[in-house]
Amino acid sequence: MLPDRPGVLGQVARAFGVLGADILQVTVLEREGGRAVDDFTLSWPGGFAAEDLRERLSVVPGVRIEGVWPTREAPGANPDYDLLGHVVSDSERAFVTLVDAAPDLVSAEWAVAVDSDTGAVVHGSWQAPGVEEMPDLTPLRPAAFSEGPLHLLSLPMKAAGLHLVVARSEGPAFHQVELDKVIRLVEIVSLLARATADRTVA
Repeated sequence: MLPDRPGVLGQVARAFGVLGADILQVTVLEREGGRAVDDFTLSWPGGFAAEDLRERLSVVPGVRIEGVWPTREAPGANPDYDLLGHVVSDSERAFVTLVDAAPDLVSAEWAVAVDSDTGAVVHGSWQAPGVEEMPDLTPLRPAAFSEGPLHLLSLPMKAAGLHLVVARSEGPAFHQVELDKVIRLVEIVSLLARATADRTVA
């Protein structure tokens, strides 16, 4: 989090450079009340713990580190397009494919598909916890929230009668930008799956 005024982003970039980090991507997550929340994707051979980063970047007035976590996202790799390509090529597995891809789309650790009526887990991505039910994680509307140390996105996939639940424990809570991204992908995947099913029936 940093002051939303000219020059501050450059100061943060210089501070990362001094620490030996290569900035691969910057995403603005939020701008409000003279402050901005920016998500930096860094290549950093040595790396730093969150506390070390807080201390080192305190030289830039008004900057606060909200979290530091590893990611499998590769800037410029367009995993959204890869997901949609897989959905089109095998629409019967559209929602399973979405669950498997979701963690990499928002720097999360795992995702599951939960039956909206029973709360039963019907599919989990790699690293998903081995539980049979998640009845409390199916709100009526898309939501980002935290349960203890776990940060969650939960949104209905109405076309399949399921809820998509995405989780991470490292880093800060999910921002609205990340929730909006997953909402759009669920909508597109649902449309692609339905269009293919309609063609098959016809």
